[in-house]
This record gives sequence, structure tokens and C-alpha cells, in this order.
Amino acid sequence: MKRMRSVNKKRVIGILAVVAVVCLAIVGVRYAWRASSALASGSSGALPGPVAQTGQPEADTPAVIRFVKDPTPVQDFTVRDLDGQQIASADWRGKVTIVNFWATWCVPCLQEIPDFIALQEKYRDHLQIVGLSMDEGPADQVRAFVREHKMNYPVAVADPDVGAKFGGVFGLPTTFVVDPQGLVVQKHMGLISPAVYEQEVRALAGLSVDARIETFEDTGQVFLANAAQATTIPGVDLSGLTPDERQTALQRLNAESCTCGCGLTLAQCRINDASCGFSLPLAKQVVDDVIRGGA
Repeated sequence: MKRMRSVNKKRVIGILAVVAVVCLAIVGVRYAWRASSALASGSSGALPGPVAQTGQPEADTPAVIRFVKDPTPVQDFTVRDLDGQQIASADWRGKVTIVNFWATWCVPCLQEIPDFIALQEKYRDHLQIVGLSMDEGPADQVRAFVREHKMNYPVAVADPDVGAKFGGVFGLPTTFVVDPQGLVVQKHMGLISPAVYEQEVRALAGLSVDARIETFEDTGQVFLANAAQATTIPGVDLSGLTPDERQTALQRLNAESCTCGCGLTLAQCRINDASCGFSLPLAKQVVDDVIRGGA
């Protein structure tokens, strides 16, 4: 009797193991198919549709939208779009403007383009989207891409000087939100829910929104030059410092460079990319030095 129970137990365990392996295999195949499909849509002719049409869950309306308390005006610049028409920042007054730095080789950039197309169409009376391509190849390549995907907003190939007008562009996609007065009120890096952009556009255009509006001091989140005004640095504990030590540490963090190759100070790199594995230990070392008296 004990032997039969043991044999039956082993059989049950064996069956469960087989079922588990089959389930994992199915999940793995589905995951691989989704991943290959996403890569294919980013690198081939077809772009994914807006988020709500790709099979991904539609993002909820953000509970809070945030704008800079004392925003900086856009610096004047002029470029020519791919059809030779002038794009001048001085002409942006009166509408909300979304300035999107992107590239044809940037998969997250391609994923958000259909959402920008839909947003431009829906709010064409209140919004102007401007695409600034960071592609280094021939402009004809970008022009063909724009026409193929029926991008309904002006696109220009940007040089580094244009990025500098916005305080520097250190990753793609990077998108700046400009209010109707020509003030830069927000910056987003990476792939952002289209619901966030829509609520920001509606708020700045004076339309109703389903979110609370808050303001914040720009201490490098939008213009990295403002990192010198930051009193906190992501991932760096300054709570144990005296006021004088804290000031010394912040001065050093805004003077010493990160070694990751970004060309930024430690403070700027931490604010720009809190996941950087180079700036964090260096910044912590600065704090330790200050605590030990090694200013």
C-alpha cells in the first residue's frame, strides 16, 4: 500500500512537471513572438499604431500633471523643414508646442510617432508638434520616412546647436512641452503615455482636464544648467551633512565630471539619468570625502 501511494505520488509529480514545462514553453513562444514583432515594427516599414490600438492596455489619465513654476523661454532659432519651409521658434506663440527630438533608428521614438500624429490631428487648433530628427544620414532618408508614415507635423533635421538651445539633448526620445507664451514648462525623456501629453496640451490650451495641476522648481529636470540650484541629488544621501558640508558637497557635485562619457557634471548626470552606474559611486565618494573633511 505504501509503495502504491509512492508510485502514484511520483506519477502526479511527473505529470505536473510536464504541464509546467508545456506552459512555460507556450509563454516563451508568445513572449518571443511579441518581442520579434515589436522589433520588426520598429526597424521595418510599419509603425505601431497608437497605444490604444496595439494590444497594450490604454494608459489611465494621469492623476497629476506637473509644470515648471518659473519656466524658461525658448531661445530663438530657425531651421528648415524637410520641404524647405521655415520653422522659427518665434512663431510658436499662441499654441501649445511639443518639440520632439527623435531619430529613425530609435525604436521608442518610432513607437510614439503614431500617438503624436493622432494628437496633432485631434488638437490641431490648439497644438503644434515639431519633430527634430537627430539622424546623421542623408536628409532624403528622413524625408522618405516622414512621407511613408504620413507624419502630419513639420520635421527638420536638427544640428547639435538646436539641441543646445534646449539645454542639451542627451538621449532619445527627448520631448519639450512649450506653453502658448513660448515658455518651456516640461521635459519628458523616453517613451511617455500619450495620456500625459494630451492632458498637458489640454491644460495649457485652457481646456478641461481630469488631473490635478502642480508646479515644481526646475533644478535640472528640464534644463540641466539649473542643476546648480538643486538641493537634492537622486540617489545621494545628504541628510547627515551640516549646512556647510552640504553646500560644499553640492558645489563639488556641480563641478566634478561624470566618467560615463556623458560630458555632464555629477549632479547633472544624476538628474539626467538616475540609473547611471558611474555617477552614483562617484557622487557618494564626494559626500564621504566631505564628511571626512576632505573638501
